[in-house]
Amino acid sequence: MTRILSIGEAMVEMSRADQPGLWRMGIAGDTLNTAWYLRRLLGTGWQVGYLTRIGTGEFSQQLLDFLAAEGLDATHVRRETDAEIGLYAISLKNGERSFAYWRGQSAAKRLADDPAALAAALAGCGMAYLSGITLAILPPEGRQALLEALQLAQAAGTTVVFDTNLRPRLWTDAATMRAVTEQAAAMADLVLPSFDDEAALFGDATPEATLGRYLALGAGRWWSRTAAARSCSAGTRGKA
Repeated sequence: MTRILSIGEAMVEMSRADQPGLWRMGIAGDTLNTAWYLRRLLGTGWQVGYLTRIGTGEFSQQLLDFLAAEGLDATHVRRETDAEIGLYAISLKNGERSFAYWRGQSAAKRLADDPAALAAALAGCGMAYLSGITLAILPPEGRQALLEALQLAQAAGTTVVFDTNLRPRLWTDAATMRAVTEQAAAMADLVLPSFDDEAALFGDATPEATLGRYLALGAGRWWSRTAAARSCSAGTRGKA
């Protein structure tokens, strides 16, 4: 069985229900959503797991219940007694969505605090997936610990996949965001950039410029959503 481990932050998601004054609750997050889709797309020869930290309260338990119900391995979800999972709310106005976040006490910020636990979680993984949000929520020492653990796993045969998922509001400053993003991309086997974000935050003029920048850093391969859309419209498949 091939193991995939998705690493990041899962949160309570609140969205407005059809009835005024009521909200609908779910569990979501970029790396969790990816794990959810992978579980549905891959056969029984694949195990898809999630690595994060959560609290001991009701909302954290709902996350564990969600993972179990969806067939996602929760072996490497650790619990903290003094923290909880974060929360965000989605509002819709004039057809546009906006988001408000409450993640100051998120237990996921500690997901890289234990190097031994990271190494154990990554041991034997066929693929490890993380995003720019995964790195953004961690303190500097946590980011470095996670990247070092991924490099060791990579040397042992794990494929590292990095979705840049640039969210400037999560970073202390743009320079740090760009530096950490490029550090992670340079060691990744596969980089997943979104050109609109890359153009705005790195100044890339074209998708090809984004491609060239990441390949020059040392990224093994790339997959651009923009390029894939262009290829599909031309009747061909996107190339990784």
